[in-house]
Amino acid sequence: MSSDFESYEQDFAVLTAEITGRIGKVPKLVGDEKKQMVANIEKQLEEARELLEQMELEVREIPPQSRGLYSSRMRSYKQEMGKLEADFKRSRIAYSDEVRNELLGDDGNSSENQLIKLREERAHLLDNTERLERSSRRLEAGYQIAVETEQIGQEMLENLSHDREKIQRARERLRETDANLGKSSRILTGMLRRIIQNRILIVVLAVIIIFTTMMAIFLSVRGR
Repeated sequence: MSSDFESYEQDFAVLTAEITGRIGKVPKLVGDEKKQMVANIEKQLEEARELLEQMELEVREIPPQSRGLYSSRMRSYKQEMGKLEADFKRSRIAYSDEVRNELLGDDGNSSENQLIKLREERAHLLDNTERLERSSRRLEAGYQIAVETEQIGQEMLENLSHDREKIQRARERLRETDANLGKSSRILTGMLRRIIQNRILIVVLAVIIIFTTMMAIFLSVRGR
């Protein structure tokens, strides 16, 4: 499972490196070449988002005891993705302003104040968007931690339940062993009692035989 994650990880690293390089080239391009570059970056950003989703699915399949390291790496990749998107938005703002100036031509000078105001508003909106994205990432990270904590708790409860069952089975075996020992003790006691009774009976019989023999001898001697 971790091998799939690492494969996605390598693809993500290569893709983000290409995106970073292309974003840096946007301000230097003009015309259709710049439009094509912006479209390619948008496509690559979508691919990077899909890779992040695949990586997140792989992390959820990793055992909880090994998941912490991968979750930390995922948070780092999401932050990197957010920075790429913010850089791309800035480059698009500059690109939109350039296209607008080309369309306005000389009239653009008369609308310079409006363009400056629009830039400031866009910058303000971009800052707000970045704040929202950071808050969203924090919430997502907190939710992920809560889910992981819940899963760990469930596994601990399952382990405790299994341990409890083992203890109960051990107690039952002890009770059975005690019962068997009690039965064995009673059997041995009965056997010892019978042995003693048999020995007493043998002694009595021996005494009777000896007494009878002596009486017979005595009577035979006396009769002579």
